[in-house]
Amino acid sequence: MPIIPDDKDWTWVLSRPCPECGFNAASVTPATAATTIPALLPRWQQALRRAGVDVRPDDSTWSVLEYAAHVRDVFDVFTGRLELMLANDDPTFPNWDQDRAALDGNYASLDPDDVARELVQNGEDAAAAFAAVAPGQWNRRGLRSNGSEFTVLTLSGYFMHDLIHHLHDVNA
Repeated sequence: MPIIPDDKDWTWVLSRPCPECGFNAASVTPATAATTIPALLPRWQQALRRAGVDVRPDDSTWSVLEYAAHVRDVFDVFTGRLELMLANDDPTFPNWDQDRAALDGNYASLDPDDVARELVQNGEDAAAAFAAVAPGQWNRRGLRSNGSEFTVLTLSGYFMHDLIHHLHDVNA
């Protein structure tokens, strides 16, 4: 059963800390993202080993498994966006409908061990991609299809907020 789509524009996290998870995206650089990601991966692996990992706490909240599959894909999407920004001047990111991805990817029925393995691989790939960004590239720009502008620096903070916030979601 699909979850009610999240249609909030979360770009506000770039200007103030998130009141739900407490994360301050403005403190993130590509370098800190590169070192933080590997520290988060064991927490996701641990969450995926819980009993009832595929059970939704209520009708409007993803299960831990679904959140983890989403984060697995977030790593891939943001690595792609970063690479696009570094290779092209002012690119527009392809649309990504996270709710459609959850349905099309059948997140609720995935094997937790497979998701854990894929999440770690995608996380390691993302960490390597962000580690390779030179400080002189931090101001390169990219646009979301709705017109929201990011630099490599702000993309790093926005991306990391997503990872931290979803850990908060599964541990709340």
